[in-house]
Amino acid sequence: MADSDYYSHAESSSSATLDDGRFLDFGVSLTQAHKTGLGSSAALVTAFTAAVLGYYKDGGHISLSSEYERACLHNLAQAAHCAAQGKVGSGFDVAAAVYGSCVYRRFSPSILQGLGEIGSKSFSSRLRAIVEDTDSLHKWDTEIDKSSSVIPKGLRLFMCDVDCGSETVGLVKQVLSWKKEDPDEAARLWTTLQKENEVLAQQLRRLSGDCGGSAGDYTNLSDIVLKIRSLIREMSSKAGVPIEPEVQTRLIDACCQLPGVVAGLVPGAGGFDAIALLVRDNEEVFRNLKDFLGSYRSPGDVAEGGTGIGKVRLLGVKQEMEGLKEEDAKIYANWIQ
Repeated sequence: MADSDYYSHAESSSSATLDDGRFLDFGVSLTQAHKTGLGSSAALVTAFTAAVLGYYKDGGHISLSSEYERACLHNLAQAAHCAAQGKVGSGFDVAAAVYGSCVYRRFSPSILQGLGEIGSKSFSSRLRAIVEDTDSLHKWDTEIDKSSSVIPKGLRLFMCDVDCGSETVGLVKQVLSWKKEDPDEAARLWTTLQKENEVLAQQLRRLSGDCGGSAGDYTNLSDIVLKIRSLIREMSSKAGVPIEPEVQTRLIDACCQLPGVVAGLVPGAGGFDAIALLVRDNEEVFRNLKDFLGSYRSPGDVAEGGTGIGKVRLLGVKQEMEGLKEEDAKIYANWIQ
């Protein structure tokens, strides 16, 4: 069970929901559900880890105001998520689930690679030392900066579901395989992309603190995102992986032609997941965008590998600075009776 925007809403889905419409019974098994690519796996692992920690902790809950307890939760959730995926990933989705929107620099993989197999001798002691960050040989070096991820006043972030999500693990494996085969070219692209991402963070920070002058002029922001998309498409082509598939390129380009739409891109691992759009915070812009997406059909409407882009719809999610939060169990009453 998860918030409905984690999954595409096929027309055949059941209409059974809670009174507030937050949870939807899709009428299919989890393996058949189309995900929108918003980090549902990491959110599930983080929420479950927090619930278990809270249950066994004195007082029955985690103190989210304690940076130490939040850090311990982050560390354990990262370990659990890596174990579930069978590899040490970027960790960004887990960090966002714990801390909220942030600019994130991943931890050194060796921190978790040294844990060993679950159930092996002294595993629990090693895990506790990693979670509590008391292992002097494997100190956490994650960097989390919340000040550089604020959406400037006058802009809103929208997500658009295209109803044909991808499997992140499979895409990443293909990209890493190309990286191993062509390390020099991969390093060049990775470095250039990282620099442009840092420029984007700087521009967002500048616009957030701009009280006049160029406030409302988003030309530079649009140009930076276009550069990032160009690099992603280059990586997509060289790795033979649809990180920004052509059908989504056409959709994003079409959206960016609408008045008030500043920029758009395929976030995360890409590959037919929901797209992100930065738009001016204006009701007329919202209405025009929603109407456009409601009738949008991609030219040809068939993606690479025979995957078609489905019905496009705006998701109800929005930018959020808050990460993990405690909720009232009553909203789950109809599902746990």
